[in-house]
Amino acid sequence: MSTQRNRRARGRGAVLTAAALLGTATAAAGPVSGATAAPATPRPAAPAPPAPADCSAAYRITQKLEGGATWRMCWRYDTDAGLTLDKVTYQPPGAAAPVKVLNSARLAQIHVPYDDGAAEYDDLTGAGFGWGLQNLNPAECPGGTLTTVKVPEVGQVKGLCTTTRARGHAYRMASDTGTKVWQTQSKDLLVYTVNKVGWYEYISEWRFSADGTIGANVGATGSLSPVDYNATDGRGWPIGKGARAYATSHAHNVFWKLDFGLDGSTKDRIEQFDSTVTAPTGDGSPTVKTKRTVVTKELAGDAKNMRWWRVVSGTGKNADGHARSYEIVPGHTDTHAGRGFTKHDVYFTQARACEQFASNNIGNCAPNAGNSVDKWVNGETLTKPSVWVNIGFHHIARDEDQQPMPVHWQGFQLAPRDVTAMNPLTPADLASQNGQPDLGS
Repeated sequence: MSTQRNRRARGRGAVLTAAALLGTATAAAGPVSGATAAPATPRPAAPAPPAPADCSAAYRITQKLEGGATWRMCWRYDTDAGLTLDKVTYQPPGAAAPVKVLNSARLAQIHVPYDDGAAEYDDLTGAGFGWGLQNLNPAECPGGTLTTVKVPEVGQVKGLCTTTRARGHAYRMASDTGTKVWQTQSKDLLVYTVNKVGWYEYISEWRFSADGTIGANVGATGSLSPVDYNATDGRGWPIGKGARAYATSHAHNVFWKLDFGLDGSTKDRIEQFDSTVTAPTGDGSPTVKTKRTVVTKELAGDAKNMRWWRVVSGTGKNADGHARSYEIVPGHTDTHAGRGFTKHDVYFTQARACEQFASNNIGNCAPNAGNSVDKWVNGETLTKPSVWVNIGFHHIARDEDQQPMPVHWQGFQLAPRDVTAMNPLTPADLASQNGQPDLGS
């Protein structure tokens, strides 16, 4: 382990007992640069973990939003991944039963390489992310509930907030005739924690909307590292008076791991869509052709213009007979080419119990399996896919970053695609307009 890594793990406010344990765990996992080459043959399968029993009331989150939509999930916490949400279901307004969406969802790494090459961190598995859960006060969870989390070697931390927050317009449509306007204002369910790593503090937020949309975001705040103000080589930005205090630029490559289970299916599939635009000829208009590709093998995917992916239920259909699915909608990203695992925006791998973290993996995979997600994409057939999303942010500091540093967000959405036959928030007087709408509505 490098001196830089040790220094970050023992940063301002670190828990001493956690730091002692952290040294052992990181040494066993090895540094980022120690990843082995991808195996030529499929790696041995690890036994699947047993299906967890339904969680007790203390670990259950249920929220009925205005309009009648209900989200349900279980939560758990550990000192590596932090907050994990399990058994996430969405029940549209008026539906007789909930729709199963995710078996589990959590962070899978926050990888932080500095531009000068002198420091590189894996904040989840190498710098004590989980041990750094912060106590929140009621003002940080407005109108919500603060739940106490038992953190090993730390104790009881009032660190989990569940609350609702105004979203604004869920929809608006004015009638073609008359003055009728259909509109509704909506609220989202928010579930979040704050974890301190060195001088940074990460807000790990999950947002659940009444229309079935899920948002995953990480906000970085706190303080710039005070030991990295020596970037006079063009790899930083002066934030002191004049040409002084050059804060070193760095990246935050945030990974999430999603294991779907749409409608309780074990046969979800991945589809990729690419649209090609052809320039107009003569007096015509441009034309667009969209191609669907079923992803049958493990894939390291790159986001491109007019490209998107969806996870499709192997069994469930909506009332129109269309397969339920969720589309992956990445937010803005700065793709970092410095490591194999940061070069791609999404990864689809065959689910394995040992493949837990996108880098510096501590899941005890076979020695030849590699310890980062790029090594696990080796041509295996996808029968039970895990989804990994990578959103990067290249942080070039500015004067406004001190002191404290404003929150900068990075994340993505999961957008429902054919989960319901109509907009689940459709008003009653438009409920008959499924398919081609009535003229004059």
